[in-house]
Amino acid sequence: MLTGNMPIFVLKEGTNREQGKNAQKANIEAAKAIADAVRTTLGPKGMDKMLVDSIGDIIISNDGATILKEMDVDHPTAKMIVEVARAQDSAVGDGTTTAVILAGEFLKQAEELLSQGVHPTVIANGYRLAVNEVKKNLEAIATKSLDDKILKQISETALSGKNIGLKSDILSDLVVKAVNAVSEEKGGKIKVDTANIKVDKKSGGSVNDTQFISGLVIDKEKVHSKMPSIVKGAKIALIDCALEIKKTEIEAKVQITDPSRIQDFLNQESDTFKHMVEKIKASKANVVLCQKGIDDLAQHYLAKDGIYAVRRVKKSDMEKLAKATGAKIVTNLDDLTESMLGKAEKVEEKKISDDRMTFITGCANPKAVSILIRGGTEHVVSEIERSLNDAIRVVAITKEDGRTLPGGGAIEAELVLRTRNYAASVGGREQLAIEAFAKALEVIPRTLAENAGMDPINTLINLKAEHEHGKIDFGIDFAANKIGDMKAKGVYDPLRVKRNALESAVEVATMILRIDDVIASKKSGPGGQGGGMGGMGGMGGMGGMPPY
Repeated sequence: MLTGNMPIFVLKEGTNREQGKNAQKANIEAAKAIADAVRTTLGPKGMDKMLVDSIGDIIISNDGATILKEMDVDHPTAKMIVEVARAQDSAVGDGTTTAVILAGEFLKQAEELLSQGVHPTVIANGYRLAVNEVKKNLEAIATKSLDDKILKQISETALSGKNIGLKSDILSDLVVKAVNAVSEEKGGKIKVDTANIKVDKKSGGSVNDTQFISGLVIDKEKVHSKMPSIVKGAKIALIDCALEIKKTEIEAKVQITDPSRIQDFLNQESDTFKHMVEKIKASKANVVLCQKGIDDLAQHYLAKDGIYAVRRVKKSDMEKLAKATGAKIVTNLDDLTESMLGKAEKVEEKKISDDRMTFITGCANPKAVSILIRGGTEHVVSEIERSLNDAIRVVAITKEDGRTLPGGGAIEAELVLRTRNYAASVGGREQLAIEAFAKALEVIPRTLAENAGMDPINTLINLKAEHEHGKIDFGIDFAANKIGDMKAKGVYDPLRVKRNALESAVEVATMILRIDDVIASKKSGPGGQGGGMGGMGGMGGMGGMPPY
């Protein structure tokens, strides 16, 4: 900045600054690059990404949130788009790729309007009007249903987009069982706490060996070999205190001068553990699950009395065990009574792969349950775990809301028509933004068609023709590679997932559009050089992302 012949430095030396159209263009390009990175993963026939971290660990996934979380993104605008995926995943568990693709497309359409001289504020206002109208249409189109058949189809739709689609039928049954088991009615409304569904994984075996347990699986073995491996009619004590002799708070030393007293000292220690085990036995417990340690002597006495014991159980597992078995967690053995015990038909130690695990099954009315995932390799079971967690969340919110929409791009195709009709009624420059919004929605059916190997232009034309004739349930039938009735095919999406994806995408797009000045402080890189804000670290292959 110059005043006469005197330069005035407002910003610190080394600071980068982009203003006006240059800043907007750079931000939009960054958002489009992120959307392009996950676009090919959308739909049942989407491709996978292999992510290799700095230490060589591999993740193979087509889950948008997982891909973006593992990518080393450096560009600030790109980080905002990644945050959309994280927020979508946190809120509803699915629709992350959809939200990111929509955000990128909203910005792409806005870029054309900006080049025509439309002000960013006008575009932002138009987008807000459009998304409010879309939300009303979603409510009007959504159908109410709560039966298990629909829940299973919702789960299958969520799983079909993952690389375990062939096994989605088996896994969907398990998901619906688990969600139904933990659902509770509160104040006339159904609530599902998905934290009460414990998903464990063990490589080895096949996906068909994945099982639902009406109870819990603990990744721990019994503490003593002489303990029974199976306890039927289990009465379970949950103990949150160590079955060990406490160390004193202050440093202490015991000196024994008379050798004959050594045995007395050992006997006293032994009696202490015997007394602890007698308290457990008096409560009629035959299974002990302890959050802390169990001394060797205590293990011996527990084994002698035929009591099955597990130590160092995680706090989260202890809370789930309380919900599954009806037991109350005790912090002092003096408080342990028969009324505090939980019940299960069977507690059993089983060898799964190379590890031994404890199965607590046959709980009367468990409010916490388990799904044990099996698969050929570690990469397979990890991807199944991610997919199942998404499916569980999706089925849970459908159970809570009871509202579904046709999938396969059908709802987006219908919203395109309705939003264009709405644009004509608004008028003014906002009409241009609403029409751009409608055009952006076409990206979902177009991308689904591209990923399935179909002709995207012909597919969109045929889809539009069907929707203009009032067939709002028509979308892309991936089994036959043509358009068809999604409800007849049992392809559904939850209302909340679609609504949340659209809201999140519009919010981030309007926020990015309103940025016209980017001031980046100098970053200290290796060797003391400034790093700037260009590119995305670790993603040299993406291209198209300009530096600031």
